[in-house]
Amino acid sequence: MLADARNVMPDELKFEGDKRFFSAALDRAALIVHGRNSHEDQPNSPRRKRIILTHRVAATAPDPSNANALLWNPAGATFEEACERAGVTSGTVAIIGGPDVFDMFMDRYDTFWLSIAPKVRLPGGEPCFPGVGEKTPQQILAAHGLKPGEAQMLDPQDGVSVTPWRRS
Repeated sequence: MLADARNVMPDELKFEGDKRFFSAALDRAALIVHGRNSHEDQPNSPRRKRIILTHRVAATAPDPSNANALLWNPAGATFEEACERAGVTSGTVAIIGGPDVFDMFMDRYDTFWLSIAPKVRLPGGEPCFPGVGEKTPQQILAAHGLKPGEAQMLDPQDGVSVTPWRRS
């Protein structure tokens, strides 16, 4: 789960090791892509170039509240067109969610980093991908041609790990 039943990421799902890993990865990315309800809420967030998915624009439009953000409607422009309009033509793209955004890029990932917090339960929460419940996140990633690499322990006390799932 990415969030609780209210669609909010609760404090019990926030771990220092995971936050450090996530923040460092975003600092290396040329572009961040997410839905309008997702954000990373970190000190460097305003400086990061981003594309925000929305149906509120026809194709693309500048975000009036963030000079580093472009609003993008996938029904009106391709991802490549949105990247070009955002001024990003190379580098790592970090897709940070939510579930429909993750799903949209499922067949394009080079690597998907799946974090697991085994002690946390969020009944009725927001799953990381559509279809979680009938299948595990790992089964969904494997069904899209991704294979797990070696897990890294991020927070040993709570057993929080991250596993790279890479395209073979």
